[in-house]
Amino acid sequence: MSTEEASGEGAAEGAAEASEGGRGGRTSAAGSALEKSLRILEAVAAPGGPHRLAEVTAAAAVPKSSTFRILASLVDLGFVRQEGERRYGVGPRLRGLSALVSGGEPASIGRILDELRQAVGGQTVHLALHSGETITYIRKLESEQPFRTASRVGMRMPLHTTAIGKSILAHLPAEEVRELIAATGLPPRTPKSVTTAQALDAQLAAVRARGFALDDEENEPTIRCVGSAVLGPDGRPIGGVSVTTVTFLVSREEVESYAPMLRAATEALAPLL
Repeated sequence: MSTEEASGEGAAEGAAEASEGGRGGRTSAAGSALEKSLRILEAVAAPGGPHRLAEVTAAAAVPKSSTFRILASLVDLGFVRQEGERRYGVGPRLRGLSALVSGGEPASIGRILDELRQAVGGQTVHLALHSGETITYIRKLESEQPFRTASRVGMRMPLHTTAIGKSILAHLPAEEVRELIAATGLPPRTPKSVTTAQALDAQLAAVRARGFALDDEENEPTIRCVGSAVLGPDGRPIGGVSVTTVTFLVSREEVESYAPMLRAATEALAPLL
């Protein structure tokens, strides 16, 4: 985009905001920015995505320079995913919000998760999406055992102490993992939590070697989980699935035996997320 084009768009944008501000004195510049962001989200979520920048600009009726800037922020926040050169699709945080509002996901997702639960003897199954520095649970199928975990749909959890989180970290570039650690640190949630970058690196190497991650009382006492990442078309993790058990009923060896069924489930879920 040339300087003249950007200048022209900026002037037109400023004039539009001034006009909006005159409607009964109600709409501020901040309100106008929010309205533009919501129109851009609607355009990104429209059928047929991922959409090119020009398509989002036209559908949202927002100047191209503003659309590009807002999209960059939405990508950073996880509400939009950039797929290829200036193509944009629905991000994990927007999908998670949609699931919370609608009360579930497409029936095929529920069927895959329920089949996994049955295959692992009725243990608790979680589906979570990657959201910046955390994961967000968007689906939980309770165990058929008379024990319940504290997790719930909508809960956000750390990456470094959960099986899903570690499976996601294992599929991220090393530099990105270092940046996440620098931003959040490695605070312990139990005495068994990983708290050093060296220990985490060793765990992530093991995840890549065997194809699944373990949380052995690292996030919650007496809780042991196995997790696997759901990968997008570009190989980046969208989220993950875990099987959650209680340590006094299920051994570590038995939990690890769930890995093949778990990986089959995440592969089946990938085209649906």
